[in-house]
Amino acid sequence: MSTGWLVGSAVIAIIVTPLIGGLLRGIDRKLTAHMQGRIGPPIIQNFYDLIKLLGKKPMVAGKPQLVFAYAYLALVITAVVFFALRQDLLVVLFILCFACVCLVLGALSVKSPYSQFGGHRELLQMLAYEPILFLAVIPIALKTGGFPIANIFEYGQPLLPNLWLTFIALIIALDIVMRKSPFDISSSEHAHQELVRGVITEYSGPYLAIIELGHWYEMVLLLAILGLFWVVGSLWWLSVLIPLACWFLLLITDNITTRLTWSWMLKFAWGIGLSLIALNILVVNLGWM
Repeated sequence: MSTGWLVGSAVIAIIVTPLIGGLLRGIDRKLTAHMQGRIGPPIIQNFYDLIKLLGKKPMVAGKPQLVFAYAYLALVITAVVFFALRQDLLVVLFILCFACVCLVLGALSVKSPYSQFGGHRELLQMLAYEPILFLAVIPIALKTGGFPIANIFEYGQPLLPNLWLTFIALIIALDIVMRKSPFDISSSEHAHQELVRGVITEYSGPYLAIIELGHWYEMVLLLAILGLFWVVGSLWWLSVLIPLACWFLLLITDNITTRLTWSWMLKFAWGIGLSLIALNILVVNLGWM
C-alpha cells in the first residue's frame, strides 16, 4: 500500500472521526431519551453545544488543567493517526493510555473534591480496563504474526471466529472506557449524584469542548479496534456493523442497569475479561482455534 494512500487515510481519519463520534453521541442521547419516555435533543445537538463551548470565555481553575486538556486531545488524535497508518496496535493502546492519564492528572491538579474524587475513580477504571486492552493484543498477534495492524489486513481471514472470547473481553473494556452503567463510577450524567461530572467537573468553556472532542475520538477509535475482528473478506462491511451492534448493546445496558461499586467492577473485569483472554491465548497456542 502506497505511502500517499496511508497519509490520506490519516488526514481523513482526523477529520471524519469526530464527526462520527458526535453523531453517535447524539444518537446515544436521543435513544436514551426515548427509552426513558422523553423526546430528547436533536441528534446534532452535540455539535451545537461544542460550538457554543468554544465561543465561551476561557476559564480554568489552574494552568496545569489547560496543559493536560490539550495533551489529552493531542494524544488521542495521535492514536487515531497511528491506527489509520496501520501501525503497531500495542503502540496505539499505549498512546491512548497516556491520554487517559492526562485526563486523570488534569482532574487531580485542582482542589475540587468532586474533581479529586473523579480522578481517583478514573484511575480505578483504568486499572480495570487497561490490562484487558493490552492483553487482548496477544491473541491477535499470535494469529496474525505480529502486533502491526497491517498484519490483520494481510492475514486474509476474519479474526472473530477464532478470537471471539477476546472480542467479548474487549466489549467489557469498552463499556468501562465509555463510562456506561454499571461502570460509570468516575463520572455521572446526573448532577444530583455525588460524582457530578467527576474528572471534568472543573472544566468549562473551550477546555470542556476539548475534552468532549477527545472523547469522540476515543470512542470511535475503540469501536474501530472492534472492527478489526472482521475487516477482511467478502463480508468486510461487518467491520462496521459489528462495532455498531456492540455500541447499541452497551447503550441498552446503560439504560437497564445502575452504577455498581468500584470493587465489583474490578472483580468483574479481571475475573471475566482477563479469564476470557487467557483462555483464548491457551486455545490458540494449542491450535484449537
